[in-house]
Amino acid sequence: MLVDSHCHLDFPELAGELDAVTALMRENGVTHALCVSVTLQDFPRVRALAERFSNLYASVGVHPDYPDVPEVTVEELERLAAHPRVIAIGETGLDYFRIKGDCEWQRERFRRHIRASRNCGKPLIIHMREASADTLRIMGEERAQEVGGVMHCFTETWEVAQAAMDLGFYISFSGIVTFKNARALKEVAQRVPLGRMLIETDSPYLAPVPYRGQTNQPGMVKYVAEEIARLRELPLADIGTSTSRNFFKLFKSADADSHRAL
Repeated sequence: MLVDSHCHLDFPELAGELDAVTALMRENGVTHALCVSVTLQDFPRVRALAERFSNLYASVGVHPDYPDVPEVTVEELERLAAHPRVIAIGETGLDYFRIKGDCEWQRERFRRHIRASRNCGKPLIIHMREASADTLRIMGEERAQEVGGVMHCFTETWEVAQAAMDLGFYISFSGIVTFKNARALKEVAQRVPLGRMLIETDSPYLAPVPYRGQTNQPGMVKYVAEEIARLRELPLADIGTSTSRNFFKLFKSADADSHRAL
């Protein structure tokens, strides 16, 4: 059993290939996936996927890389998160790699997501790129530890991972951990306790070796798990069992038995 904790099946690269996507999930033992929202304009497509497939779930949120979309309110996030197929708030966070200049709007957007998450009791999906100090500071100031969540597509140092785990967050590894040049990240994957780890694809992006450069999809999360198993000298089943258990422990409103409808 494997779970892809972060994918974008509504994106055009995958939206027209859902039969093939679900077939590869079955073939590779991937029982569930979380489809993640990046704007409220696209959220209905994400929600529709979770309504159509019993083993897919949805999140609601506005990604920090979208400066020109309408700002979301705490109340709006709470209202949309009340849908039973929405199990998380996000993805949200800070990105100082793609967005330059005054990013106070990003920080305020991030704060609103954390407040909505605390109010509705659904965990956060946090995006963090070249912004670890501010991300962790705001998480602490807004008491994100009261609800928890996941640091998605983690690429930071062990010290940042420790700080996030101290706030009750899980660390999620993507296909990047399979890349030959990701030596520092491989070391982090060796050290994160199995009880605090998730795996993901972030598909359609970041396809793992041996498919690097191709369109990624949830079924390929198997290769992320295989690499972590290799790094830790553990059976693949141990990584699958631990990360799947962690997923359902964090996202409490998800149903672990829903894969039977596949």
